Amino acid sequence: MAGTEPVSAAVNRRRFLLASGATAAAGAAGTSAGALLPRRRQHPAVEPAARSAAAQRPVRGAPRAAPYALTTLETTARLGGGAGPGTYRRLVSGPGWPLVVRKELATPGAGRQGRRTPLACFVQFTDLHLADVQNPLRTEFLRSRGASSWRAQEALTVAGAVALVEQVNALGGGPYTGLPPAFVMTTGDNVDNNSAIELEWFLTVMNGGRITPNTGDPAAYEGAQNSGLPLYWHPGDPHLRDLDKRRGLPLIPGFLDAATRPVTSPGLRVPWYSTVGNHDDLPGGCLSPALNDFAVGSRKLLSVSAADAAAYAKALGAGDDPKSEVLKAILTRNAASARTVTADERRRLCTPHDYLAAHLDPAHAGAGPVGHGYTQDNLDGERMYYSFKVAENVVGISIDTTYRSGHYEGSLGSDQLRWLEGILAAHSSRSYDAHGRLVRNTGADDAHILVFSHHHSPSMTRRPDAARTDEPRHDGAEVIALLSRFPNVVAWINGHSHVNRITPHPHATPARSFWEVNTASHVDYPHHARLIELTDNGDGTVSLFTTLVESAAPHRTARDFDDLSAVGLASLYREVAYNAPGLAESMKGGVQEGWAGGAGDRNAELVVTGGPAAG
Repeated sequence: MAGTEPVSAAVNRRRFLLASGATAAAGAAGTSAGALLPRRRQHPAVEPAARSAAAQRPVRGAPRAAPYALTTLETTARLGGGAGPGTYRRLVSGPGWPLVVRKELATPGAGRQGRRTPLACFVQFTDLHLADVQNPLRTEFLRSRGASSWRAQEALTVAGAVALVEQVNALGGGPYTGLPPAFVMTTGDNVDNNSAIELEWFLTVMNGGRITPNTGDPAAYEGAQNSGLPLYWHPGDPHLRDLDKRRGLPLIPGFLDAATRPVTSPGLRVPWYSTVGNHDDLPGGCLSPALNDFAVGSRKLLSVSAADAAAYAKALGAGDDPKSEVLKAILTRNAASARTVTADERRRLCTPHDYLAAHLDPAHAGAGPVGHGYTQDNLDGERMYYSFKVAENVVGISIDTTYRSGHYEGSLGSDQLRWLEGILAAHSSRSYDAHGRLVRNTGADDAHILVFSHHHSPSMTRRPDAARTDEPRHDGAEVIALLSRFPNVVAWINGHSHVNRITPHPHATPARSFWEVNTASHVDYPHHARLIELTDNGDGTVSLFTTLVESAAPHRTARDFDDLSAVGLASLYREVAYNAPGLAESMKGGVQEGWAGGAGDRNAELVVTGGPAAG
């Protein structure tokens, strides 16, 4: 694979495999753990904001003292100490990241700060990956092909997500509009393994309530981290010199007991909307729904032969095994050597109908709306896409980019593409057909349009979907071409890559340009969400402000690792993620830009020509 692709393509492909929980495919290319880290990208012209974020920020209530900063404009987590072999580095509070003005699509007008009209303010969550780490269908055994193929922090995803909810609840007015966030949009991979219990945890995190992040035996943990296999971090075992302790991860007595104790989420105080990702739709984000019997069963495979690991990695890399027959054969062949665990029906895989029905259950309404974007019409047709009102004269469109037959890449079917075109046209008095001819629709409201999806454009392909064989699929380039026909489109906001990346999509007709905002995950470094604000600059342009937000957990963990409260676990969750294999060694200036993005991918003002009149 690495020998036949350009370097950038190879890095992206491995990153997508990491996002799907299938990183061992990188091992098939003979790469090292460090090679799985995204590389720094050279950015087009960007400029620092003329004034500091603090100078532009409307007056609001006094923020909490660091490390409980409200946004990364004020402070950011970073590794302290020096990097070295076998060194575990503690987190400290570093400087904030300044606002950068992105002007590739429109010239920022002088004095626009004084003319701005606030239009909208909301928060994007993406790739929470709430994980039942004891699920028998997980493929941790792929770690034998590389240290980066398993996350040591995954047992703490629930505590980490609760801390993120707490941070959103603490946000006041947005730094550039003064508007409080009106809602949260999740852009997919809300759960990790398409299971009913993970979906219940996710809905409870978002809506509020008590969660026990434990399955199987209610009195015992039955996963990789007390298996006795040195392939995995055993935080509570003082005698086992496992792979992660050798690279510096600490001994933390009581860690697994604490990780499986109940935690209570306050729930979001604002409404929230849901967009589906490949992990929400498929076990492991890339496996066949036909594997349910293994998910609810009592055999958990934690170690396989090199040949089996290589065979599975090859199948994942090729993506030509929609029924997961290779994995099924490996699980069956190695059943006798697998760990016996307590079977649990709550781990059953969710169909699209199950997923929609759970969102529509009034018991999961939280701060609203019932369905979180989905309606009974969605349930009846198992259609996981919809449009909604973001704010006055601002419309959101949530699309479903998942393959249902077993693949981590994304696409759109023809029916959904036609539906998307219809929604775009309904809100555009002036647009363009596929041949570039002007189209007028005098009845349109000319709302600004924001499109939400899980997959970003590079990860969308035309791969046939074995679950929908009669429907052609459409890739990211085709979606970009469609969106560029409608001058009202401001941005396409998405996740999946686990990387902060903001990409301009220019057009010869400036009003047909738009931004693509790709946000990193909350399971891997750098653990971000985005606070997004939209303003009309009063000069024919609009600005989209994209401010990164960390969770409410303190940057510093307890000195002796003895704070195993929910807050302490949320801090450990972040710190262990920052100590992922190869990460510290690739940081420069306290930032690994392959994942966190360059300055222009983080806290940015994205200026674009606004509205159909300019088109």
